[in-house]
Amino acid sequence: MTDHRAGRTTLTPLVVQEHESLQLRRDQLTEVDLRTLTLLRDNKKIGLRETRRGWTLTARSTVGVLALDRVRLALGPKLDIPGKQLITWLCYAQGTPVPHEPTVRKWLIGESGYADIALSALLAECLHLLHHGLRRDYRRMDRVEPVLRGRLDIRAQATRRYGAVDRLHVRTFERDARVWENLVCGAALSAAADLATDPALAHTLRETAARFPRPARPGDAPRMLARARYTRLNGHYRLAHTWARLVLTVERGGVTDLLTERGLRADSMLLNMDVLWERVVRRMAHHAAIEFGGRHVSSADGHGIRTTGDIGKTRKPFVPDVLLRFPASQSRFLPIDAKYKTYTEKAVNSEDRHQLLTYIAGYTTPDAPLAAIVHPGPQGPTRRTLTITGPRGRTLGKIRVLGLDTRLPPHQAAGPLRELAADFTAITDQA
Repeated sequence: MTDHRAGRTTLTPLVVQEHESLQLRRDQLTEVDLRTLTLLRDNKKIGLRETRRGWTLTARSTVGVLALDRVRLALGPKLDIPGKQLITWLCYAQGTPVPHEPTVRKWLIGESGYADIALSALLAECLHLLHHGLRRDYRRMDRVEPVLRGRLDIRAQATRRYGAVDRLHVRTFERDARVWENLVCGAALSAAADLATDPALAHTLRETAARFPRPARPGDAPRMLARARYTRLNGHYRLAHTWARLVLTVERGGVTDLLTERGLRADSMLLNMDVLWERVVRRMAHHAAIEFGGRHVSSADGHGIRTTGDIGKTRKPFVPDVLLRFPASQSRFLPIDAKYKTYTEKAVNSEDRHQLLTYIAGYTTPDAPLAAIVHPGPQGPTRRTLTITGPRGRTLGKIRVLGLDTRLPPHQAAGPLRELAADFTAITDQA
């Protein structure tokens, strides 16, 4: 099927929510598609199983848009988060301010969830730049003019006009909007128009892209981002370029730990929700620890549980997602694990309990054997404490299970983590 207005093939749209399955017929996938899906399956981004009639695709904790040769998969998020809060949490995870409110649409969640939200954020920042005027800088221009403007290019005049003076080869410096900051925005907006599942959003992205200059080659924009330097003259472009990096996928300068795989088509964008949630929890825990005299300890500081003596290669250190130290100068640790799953009305599974118990054994002291699981709480904050007891009645550890209210802005949703930090500080003070 061809879209004659855009001059490209329109793919059949298919929607699947996180942890749900979709049946694909054999004629819907090409050999190239199968290689792409197999790569994502091998890296545990999706589930893929061959059946008698075709393939069963199961979505996991990866959301966004995946464009194949014949179909376009929209992998939607499982959590029901209002659009404006969704963009706020995504900004918080990246450590950037919330984009300026767009004038063309509210923060709506389309079929692709986070993908359309990220595109809306890019659009909002680029509209803000247009409203305040695009940056211009002096660029050298080589022209042929009937009168002398600028500096005469003597070599060009002698070799191309052979001394004639009816037309003059001149070199001038003029203010022009084709600077790298605008070229990056133009390239990202063009790519975003292909990504958008909402027709109105795609139309507005194309209209906005037409108002920005674009690089001659698509691959130039990521190279410009890789060399980006910001000063007081172009610092207001930083937010727009943050969202441009999400749109221009990994090989073109994307955010490598939020996006999934290299080599996807230009009109694909997949966000790793596990990494996103881990980043949110880490930032919240870091701020909560500072408030109560502690600090976040990097896993790169050698604070890992190691395994030796096994067959094969030495495995990487076993570290929690977040490790807090209280007080900042002492060695009382509080391990925290970010789980992108809902434990609000479900028991903590044995694998997670064993994992947290290992952290308790490796990091905590007998007088404060405490660790925590932090998960999304779309219906509101939740708190409960699991007590792990040995066969002789001795308490082996306690696991605090905290649900963060995703309907609230991050600084308000962090309340349970602040309470955890306060409780742990009180326990260690008594000890």
